Amino acid sequence: QVQLVESGGGLVQAGGSLTLSCTTSGDTFRRFSMGWFRQAPGKEREFVAAISWIDGVTYYQDSVKGRFTASRDNAKNALHLQMNSLKPEDTGVYYCASTTHSAVLTDALAYPYWGQGTQVTVSS
Repeated sequence: QVQLVESGGGLVQAGGSLTLSCTTSGDTFRRFSMGWFRQAPGKEREFVAAISWIDGVTYYQDSVKGRFTASRDNAKNALHLQMNSLKPEDTGVYYCASTTHSAVLTDALAYPYWGQGTQVTVSS
């Protein structure tokens, strides 16, 4: 059973930065592609970023390109999301997810394992 635990959420003013982290159990982390998703109140869960386990390729939602950076530390079984220049519309619960697929995937249905989420609130 894969367990994911997010941390690093909080309240920040617009223009500020936060770094989210996701740690996972097990020694097969390096074989999981990872994704970040978020869900704002009253909205569907949406893709934010993904990173492949094969070659570290990353992919981002257009609205976060140039502001967010996903990275992984296989030695520490950790995934990170550096978020800069935050906007109020970035507010939501952020989830990390993992899949054994090698490609970067944007569909939440492709990820069988999920963390419990961490709240990010950006004030204007």
